[in-house]
Amino acid sequence: MKNLLKEIDEVLLMGPGPSCVPKEVYNALSCKTLGHLDPYFIQIMDEIKKLLQKIMKTNNRLTIPISGTGSAGMETCFVNLIERGDPVLILVNGCFGLRMQDMAARLGARVDTLEFDWGKPVELGKVEEKLKKNSYKIAAVVHAETSTGVRNPVEEIGKMLKGKDTIYLVDTVTSLGGIEVAVDAWGIDALYSGTQKCLSCPPGLSPVCFSEKALDVIINRKSKVPNWYLDMSMIIKYWEGKKRVYHHTAPINMLYALYQALLLVIEEEVKKVFQRHMENHKKLVEELQSLGIKMMVEPDFRLPMLNAVYVPEGANDAAIRSRLLIEHKIEIGAGLGPLAGKIWRIGLMGHTAREENVNRLVKALKAVLKR
Repeated sequence: MKNLLKEIDEVLLMGPGPSCVPKEVYNALSCKTLGHLDPYFIQIMDEIKKLLQKIMKTNNRLTIPISGTGSAGMETCFVNLIERGDPVLILVNGCFGLRMQDMAARLGARVDTLEFDWGKPVELGKVEEKLKKNSYKIAAVVHAETSTGVRNPVEEIGKMLKGKDTIYLVDTVTSLGGIEVAVDAWGIDALYSGTQKCLSCPPGLSPVCFSEKALDVIINRKSKVPNWYLDMSMIIKYWEGKKRVYHHTAPINMLYALYQALLLVIEEEVKKVFQRHMENHKKLVEELQSLGIKMMVEPDFRLPMLNAVYVPEGANDAAIRSRLLIEHKIEIGAGLGPLAGKIWRIGLMGHTAREENVNRLVKALKAVLKR
């Protein structure tokens, strides 16, 4: 039988994720597998927690990776914090705000939404007005909306919620490791992310973080968490304490990979990583403008790691992306929902955010658009 793995080409991943994976992380994946309760593996688990806390700027003890992709992290937060009938506010300005809304509704929450135009940030005035008129158990927002390339004002929303009983829940799937995320300073109570974006680790894990306030809500639930696999009251016993309690078999080698990916961020220095993302974003914007390609998001709210650009007039969206992949081994992303066929999403995430990759993409775009 033909082994398809032998024919996988190396592709420059410049879409909305996954990002390119450094060789050190690939090497980590191939390390010898240990048992999930092996004392040496538990040491690695403890170091992963410390590294995540450093990058997230938090002292929250419940800061761990969930076995599953970013959507599993999203579901972890919602299934642990929501009980039927709970009032929840979701701020929506893209695809992943809508996914939050769907998950909360499936759990029987009384969901309120504030919706904003795709490509525009959440408007603080409207949020403040909504919070004055209503009380919510949870208020949730996406920090870096991957479907549009918009950075939402997470820090400012946190200030509005300071002193309230409301649990502040934030999606940092695309932002963590690419721009600042300050859990404690911004008053974030629950957070989830993904490994495959700015952390440049293959998809398969979702870092989450819960404050003591959020953990208290989980521990004092009236009903059981409806999802056994993601029940934090059980998982915490595996990640904490001298005697670890088995919950499920952890993806050992993926955790090796995350450990190495986090080490690379720390070794480069977090601020320098952010600076690298921003510098390459600015270079990309300048080069695209020289080709007549326009950015969708206003400068003050653009994400450096996810660049939404309008498909040039007269260009065939799918054909251009296909030719970039087939002829130049470069992947960029299409638009989602109402933006399908109208924009491209160009990722500069983690290991991908390098000048040589920007140059290679621009050169390829010139060739493809010229034809």
